[in-house]
Amino acid sequence: PPAYCSIPTVNSPPWGFHVGEQITGATGTYAHGHGNISLSAHTVSGVICQVDRVRGAPDRQIILSVDHHLVSAVHGAVLLGVPGNVMKIDVRVKSSTDPECAVGTSGEVTIFASYNGVHRDLVQLSFPAACRRHNHRYTGLGVVTNVPPE
Repeated sequence: PPAYCSIPTVNSPPWGFHVGEQITGATGTYAHGHGNISLSAHTVSGVICQVDRVRGAPDRQIILSVDHHLVSAVHGAVLLGVPGNVMKIDVRVKSSTDPECAVGTSGEVTIFASYNGVHRDLVQLSFPAACRRHNHRYTGLGVVTNVPPE
C-alpha cells in the first residue's frame, strides 16, 4: 500500500474519525484524524490527514493541524435525520503534496457522530478556493466518528 496519511494512531481518542480504507485502486479518497478536547475549556487539539487519488496524477495529500479554539460542540444535534453529537473545528494545512493547496491555508472540519443505535456519521472538510479540491462531505457506512457529549 502507498505510504500516506502516516499520522500517529491513538486507541480510543477523545475525538476521532476515519473514512473508509486506505486507497489501493487507481482512484479514491481517504481521511482520518483524532485528538483531544476539553468541552469545559472550549479547546481542542489534534491532527487530520486527507488524500485524494485521481487517475493519471500524483496523490494529493494534506496534513492538517487543529487550531486550539473549539468552534462549536453540540450534544443532541440532528443531522442526516438522526440525533448525535457534532463538533466544528478550525484547521490549518501543515503539509501538502497538492501544489494548489498551500501550507498555512485555513479551513473548517465538521464531525458528526450519530447515536441511539443508528449509524449515519458525517465528516465534512471545507476550504477556500485554493484548496477546494479537498472539500469533501463523507457519509455512509465507511464513515466512523467519535464526538464526545457535552
